[in-house]
Amino acid sequence: MPTPIPKKIFSRRHQIFADFMRELDKHLDDILSERTTEMFEIRDLAEILHIHPTHLTNTIKQLTGKSPCWYFEDKLMSIAKEMLQQNIPVKEIAFKLTFDASNFTKFFKRFEGITPKEYKERLMLQAEVVEG
Repeated sequence: MPTPIPKKIFSRRHQIFADFMRELDKHLDDILSERTTEMFEIRDLAEILHIHPTHLTNTIKQLTGKSPCWYFEDKLMSIAKEMLQQNIPVKEIAFKLTFDASNFTKFFKRFEGITPKEYKERLMLQAEVVEG
């Protein structure tokens, strides 16, 4: 039988994850509010948390089964979808999220399976069906 994980270590993992998510939200808010124009990388968030990037990655993976990048990209996708629902142009969304337009389209398609333009068109079709 494996040795149980001490509660102190277990709770520290949860604290690291909570701190990571809080700093990620703060950073993305800074990006959207144009208080900063440089998108952080995982190592930047780890530095803010005063831990090694590998420790951050391993801790979050052990706790959740997903990498910190997954949470970062998931939040970016949520923001992008919300902006598309507000009918903000794709180029403007890309710029706000520090992408160039073609890289943003590739990023979006990799996660959603369709381009931002196709996503926007589907939203418009769904709205027409609801109204009609």
